[in-house]
Amino acid sequence: MRDRITVLGAGVTGLAVATELTRRNAPVRLIDPHGAPGAHGCSWWAGGMLAPFCEGESAEEPITRLGQEAADWWQAAGVPVTRQGSLVVALGRDRAELDRFARRSTNHVSLDRTALGETEPTLADRFDRALLFPTEAHIAPRQALATLAAGLADHGVTIEDGPPQGPVIDCRGLAARDRLPDLRGVRGEMAVLRAPGVILTRPVRLLHPRHPLYIVPRGEGIYMLGATQIETDHRGPATLRSVVELLNAAYALDPAFAEAELLETGADARPAFPDNLPRIRRQDDRIIVNGLYRHGFLLAPALARMVAGLVLDGRKPEVMDEDHGKWHAA
Repeated sequence: MRDRITVLGAGVTGLAVATELTRRNAPVRLIDPHGAPGAHGCSWWAGGMLAPFCEGESAEEPITRLGQEAADWWQAAGVPVTRQGSLVVALGRDRAELDRFARRSTNHVSLDRTALGETEPTLADRFDRALLFPTEAHIAPRQALATLAAGLADHGVTIEDGPPQGPVIDCRGLAARDRLPDLRGVRGEMAVLRAPGVILTRPVRLLHPRHPLYIVPRGEGIYMLGATQIETDHRGPATLRSVVELLNAAYALDPAFAEAELLETGADARPAFPDNLPRIRRQDDRIIVNGLYRHGFLLAPALARMVAGLVLDGRKPEVMDEDHGKWHAA
């Protein structure tokens, strides 16, 4: 009989790893002193965009390649996945940003005003060009976390507290800095609005040289706004400056946001290594999975698959980092 594997951390990475191990009939114990997923974890504040090709505009090649697994993985886990693609737009004064984005990304279709009107009618009055990434998707992060936790509970794996036993997989995010001195925090801030006068059916990215914005529809007129990336591990509430910037950008996208209700603001720091690529490290008595940066829901499925292959079959993953150096390619 296999030893029971302890997974530390019930954020998106820990839940995905525990789910992948359980799928393969491995005995799992899931430990998190905070209990069920909630506002204490950075996964709670995520956008949930499964947008590997959009991320390819600024991210390394493995993010795009590995992120293409995400939508199917989440759907197989029972999470509702909306496959409406992603849309990228820019105001007239920022047309150069849209051209740059197009050059640095792939798998998109250029839309003129007529095509944009057929895709997102409410935007055609303000934008005459857009990029559509038709194969991308999005999920509701909090629903996704709850779905994974419930699926594990159905297999007898509950979130508990206590000391680890047996083989350990450490998915604690920033809490793992006690073992990862090169891990840093990158703060992200968000706002949730109810705007029944706005109708968007897919995530929209508004490009801007200083204040880019993404808006993710949550259904029933509710939208999540985000974009900020601040080099700090401060995990306090959202700042007034960032919230104002988000709201101003939303108004620039669609003036109907002026009548929106502000339902929630939040912020947290995401764990990242210097090159913003994740790592799987074997260290002393455990395997550490960390550094997913802003790509938690996009990369957690691929990292979970790699960890399961390493632990159960001895297959070394391409992100294995045993000498604390750079990413090891496949």
